[in-house]
Amino acid sequence: MSLNLPVSGTAQSPVLAPELQSGITDVYLFDAANLLLVDASAGAQASLGYDAETLRTMTPFDLAPELERGKLEDLLEGLSQDAGAHDSLRTQFQRADGGTYPAKLHFLRVVRDGRRLLLAIDDDLALVYTVATALEQYQAHFDAVVDHTPGLVYQFVQYDDGRVAFPYLSEGCGALLGMSAAELQEAPQRFLELILPDDRNDYLDELAASQSELTTLNWEGRIWIDAWKDVKWINLRATPLPLEDGTQWDGFMTNITASRLEQEEIRASRARLAELNEHIEQVKEQERARIAREIHDDLGGNLTAIKMALAMLVERLPDDPALRDKARYLDDLVDRSIEAVHRISLDLRPAMLDLGIVAALDWQAKEFEKRMGIPCIFCSNTREVGLDADHAAALFRIFQEALTNIAKHAEATRVTVDLDRQGRDLLLTICDNGRGIAPSDRLKPQSFGLRGMSERARALGGTLTLSPGPGGGTMVAVKIRLDAPQAAGQPSTTTA
Repeated sequence: MSLNLPVSGTAQSPVLAPELQSGITDVYLFDAANLLLVDASAGAQASLGYDAETLRTMTPFDLAPELERGKLEDLLEGLSQDAGAHDSLRTQFQRADGGTYPAKLHFLRVVRDGRRLLLAIDDDLALVYTVATALEQYQAHFDAVVDHTPGLVYQFVQYDDGRVAFPYLSEGCGALLGMSAAELQEAPQRFLELILPDDRNDYLDELAASQSELTTLNWEGRIWIDAWKDVKWINLRATPLPLEDGTQWDGFMTNITASRLEQEEIRASRARLAELNEHIEQVKEQERARIAREIHDDLGGNLTAIKMALAMLVERLPDDPALRDKARYLDDLVDRSIEAVHRISLDLRPAMLDLGIVAALDWQAKEFEKRMGIPCIFCSNTREVGLDADHAAALFRIFQEALTNIAKHAEATRVTVDLDRQGRDLLLTICDNGRGIAPSDRLKPQSFGLRGMSERARALGGTLTLSPGPGGGTMVAVKIRLDAPQAAGQPSTTTA
C-alpha cells in the first residue's frame, strides 16, 4: 500500500514537491529508519534559521532539544506501519540563534519508491500563543483597571419576554449596592427594588427611551441600601446594544451622593441668598420711598416757604438795583433747589409707580427720550397689571438699568419697549438698534448692572435674557409669572 503525497525525487534523495516547498506551513521530511531530516520547506528553513545542508544532518531531537526521546519513540511505535497513519505532539523548536518557539507536529507515514518516510507538518503555535498571551495580558490589564475604577462596571440585559440579567458585574458591586455580584446575578430583579419608589418610574422611562432610540442611558436617582440602612445617589451611564431577543447595556454605576448633597446645599444656599437679596431690595425701596417723601415734604415744603417769604421781602425792598439783583439770584437759586428736590425725589421713588407699572414705564420712556434725545417708543397691550408695589418697583428698576446701559454703551438712535401680558405671563422687552453686546462683555467682573438686572428678575420668580435684536443691537427680555389670569377686554396703550 502506498500513499500518493506531493513528494518528488529519487528513492535516494526524495524532496518535497514545489507546492509544499513554497507553502506558508512548515513541512519536514524525515527518514523513518534513522530520523535524519531529508528535506524541509522554505518556510521551515526560514523559521529555524538553518540552511538546507545543515538541516540534512539533524534529527527531531536536534531541532527540538527539549523533546523527550521516549515520547517520540512511543508516538512512532504507536503509528501503524501502513502509509497514512498519523499522530501529533507538542514541543519547542530551537532556532539557530538560540531562540525558541512553540510547535505542534503532525507525523504522517508515507512511502515513496519503496522508502519509508515520516512527513511532519508544523502547526505554528507561535501566533496562537502570542494571541493567547496578549489576551491574557489584556484581560489582566482590563481586570486591574475595572477593579480600581470607582463604582461598578456592569452589563445589563433586558429580554423581550420581560426577563432581566446581569451577565457581568465588577468587584465594585458590593461596595456600591450592598450585595455581592453573585447575589445580584442570581436575583437581578433586586436592582429595581433598590431604587426608591419615587425615582423608580423615572428610571424605567429613561431605560425605555434608551432602548427605543438606542441612545446612551444617563440616569441619576436614589437607592436604598438595606445593609447600611442608608440612601445613596447613583449615576448610571450605559450604551445600548440591540440583541435578537432583547437589549444589552454596557456601562458603569457611580456613587454621586457627596456631589448631590453638595449641589443640594449650594441650591439651598442660593435660595437663601436670593431671599436675602429680595429682602434687601425691598428694604432699599422702602427706604428710598421714605427718603423721597421726607425730601419732597420737608425740604420741598421749606423751600416753598422760603420762596414765598422771599417774594414778600422783595416787595418791601428799597428801589436799589443791586439789592433787587441779589433778590432775583436768591429766587432763581430757590427755584433750582426746588427742581433738584423734585428730581431727586423722582429718582428715589417715582411717584408714577403709585399709578401702576404701565404708567411708570410709559413715563420713564418719555423721560429717557427727553433727557437723551433718543426716540423711545413704549407699547403695552394692557392698561394695568396686577403687580404688588415691591414687584412693580423691581420691574421698574430693571427697565431703568436697561435704559442706562443703552445710554452709556449702545450708541443707539432708537429704542422700542413692549409690555405684553400673555395669560399669566408678563413679558417686558427692550430693544435698541445700537452696536450690540459681545458675549465677553456679559462676563466682565464689573458688569454689576447686568447682574443686578438678572438678580431682580430672579427675585420676581422670572427670567432675564440678552440676545441680538431683530434689527441689530440688543434685546433685553424679562418674563415673570403673574398671580391671576388676564381680564378680558383690556385695551392697549401706545406712546411715542
